[in-house]
Amino acid sequence: MGFDSKDDLAKLLDGPAELMAPRLLGSQFVRELDGQTLVGTIVETEAYDQTDAASHSYRGQTPRTEVMFGPAGFLYVYFTYGMHYCCNIVVGPAGHGSAVLIRAIEPVQGEDIMAERRHSSGFNLTNGPAKLCQALEIDRQLNGHNLRQSPLKLVLKPALDNGQIVQTSRIGISRAQDAPLRYFVKANPWVSR
Repeated sequence: MGFDSKDDLAKLLDGPAELMAPRLLGSQFVRELDGQTLVGTIVETEAYDQTDAASHSYRGQTPRTEVMFGPAGFLYVYFTYGMHYCCNIVVGPAGHGSAVLIRAIEPVQGEDIMAERRHSSGFNLTNGPAKLCQALEIDRQLNGHNLRQSPLKLVLKPALDNGQIVQTSRIGISRAQDAPLRYFVKANPWVSR
């Protein structure tokens, strides 16, 4: 199911990050870029919440984290390691800082354009949060972007069966490392390593 004028993205994503992260698996980003349409299926996510020491929202709302505090259905983009962008889908009720980091996508349309942007190909193309942002040209200009609108839309697909989802601890963080808040599509080759 995609979103139309009768759907309210904020209501559909108005749940805790740890429930929304696996729910977003199988959904798609549709990116309009230079007259081309790029599509990627979300295959890996991580949940972050204001009660979580690893979350940017843990210390409360700041100018940087304002988008994380809602409403749901917007994009939170941040710059990391002085060189990479990462993107998150804001979830939960307005006023509560939570978001789902998109860790990997599987290209569905426009893989050749993504490859040109990344100077890469194969599974290495979008199997990490910074890689997918580079492939889809997601940067700070899209921070706060409404995912109901071009140039980047979220198309929510039916929820995957639990048997298709693997749940593990998050990776690439220094705090709350053992929290089992990373979710990915079982046996999908586009998942980060």
